[in-house]
Amino acid sequence: MATLRSHTVIDADADVVWRVLSDGANVADWFPAMAESTGDAEGRTVTLRDGSKLEEAVVTKDAYLRRFQYRVVGGDLAVEHHLGTVDVIDLGNGSCLVVYGTEIEPESTAAAFDGAIGEAVANLPAFFARRHGIGAAPTA
Repeated sequence: MATLRSHTVIDADADVVWRVLSDGANVADWFPAMAESTGDAEGRTVTLRDGSKLEEAVVTKDAYLRRFQYRVVGGDLAVEHHLGTVDVIDLGNGSCLVVYGTEIEPESTAAAFDGAIGEAVANLPAFFARRHGIGAAPTA
C-alpha cells in the first residue's frame, strides 16, 4: 500500500479553511483535477477532468479536530483500497497548516493520485486569496 502526504500553510483562520475543505460536495471548487462534484454528508461523486467518475464515502467529519476523511468505494478507476484524510491545524497566528494524507492500493495508482493531490494542496493558498480575499496582497 502506498502512503502519500502533501501540506501547505495558508494565511487564514483555521475555521474558515475548515468550512471550505470539509464541504465534501464542493471539492471540485478547489481541486483542479476534478471537473465536478456532488454529494451530501454521507458521500459524494466526483468527475475527473478526463471524465472518469469516483464514488466516495465520507468516513469522518470532525469539526473539533478539523479532520475530514473519505474512501473511494466505487467508480471508473481500479482502486482496491483508499483512505483520504484532510487535517486543518490552527497555527495560532492567524494561519493554518493543511495536511492531506492518502493511503491507496494498488500502488500503481499512487503516482496519479499524488500528482493531483499535490497540485490541489499547492494551489490552496492562491485559491483562498482569490476566492475568499484571504492572504491576498493589498491592491492599489
